[in-house]
Amino acid sequence: MTSARVALVTGAAQGIGKAIALRLNSDGFAIALSDLPAKREALEDVAKLINSGGGRAAVFTGDVSVEEDVKNMVDGAAEVLGGFHVIVANAGISIPRSLLEETSEGFDLQMAVNARSVFLAFKHAARQILAQGHHEGRLIAACSICGKHGYTNTAAYSASKFAIRGITQSAAHELGPHGITVNAYAPGGIDTEMSESRSQIISLSHTNTFLARMANSVPVKRIGQPEDIANLVSYLASKEASYMTGQTVSIVQLYVVRFLIL
Repeated sequence: MTSARVALVTGAAQGIGKAIALRLNSDGFAIALSDLPAKREALEDVAKLINSGGGRAAVFTGDVSVEEDVKNMVDGAAEVLGGFHVIVANAGISIPRSLLEETSEGFDLQMAVNARSVFLAFKHAARQILAQGHHEGRLIAACSICGKHGYTNTAAYSASKFAIRGITQSAAHELGPHGITVNAYAPGGIDTEMSESRSQIISLSHTNTFLARMANSVPVKRIGQPEDIANLVSYLASKEASYMTGQTVSIVQLYVVRFLIL
């Protein structure tokens, strides 16, 4: 078994997932990179970046809402990289839509990709960690500020993110005695491709862009970057975070309630 700790990051082809993978690599982890098959080329680029810098990375593709795919990702990471210690269930989708216009299919899709994926990731990661016998691990999930407050046009998305908090707390109780901590991070507005579509959430019709308006609304006068989230995940994945579990940590500034209800 490798001496380096191994972390699997889902949704790692771009944005926050990519930033998390690169940060954990710099922290000394061997990285299993996961995303949809259509994003394999982007995943390979991230892997090359890590491997060329002296790190170790392997690529796995699949659908995080499908149990067999998630199990294969976890098993593959352990086999190829020589162990398993951390999972970051980062993959997710957001489909801003009015409650009056939301469909059952749209609701189910967001629940599957955002919430069921976390359940599956935690289940199979915990099984692998316990099977290894070292009983030390970190399970980390992507929640959202919409998992703490409901906003306009986010009923399905918010429901899926609220569910993640429940999964996180329940898993923390169950797995704590085995030395496995379970936490989530809850970003507000972050400068990613997904954020561009979120302007629809509050139906902006102003000339300023969604991100520019958010940046002007926060105390530090800048929009959050993927690296800001990666810095938090770095701590949650570390051995220093061994006493922290069952938490969903907001990484958002004071603008959020005022901004999103305007």
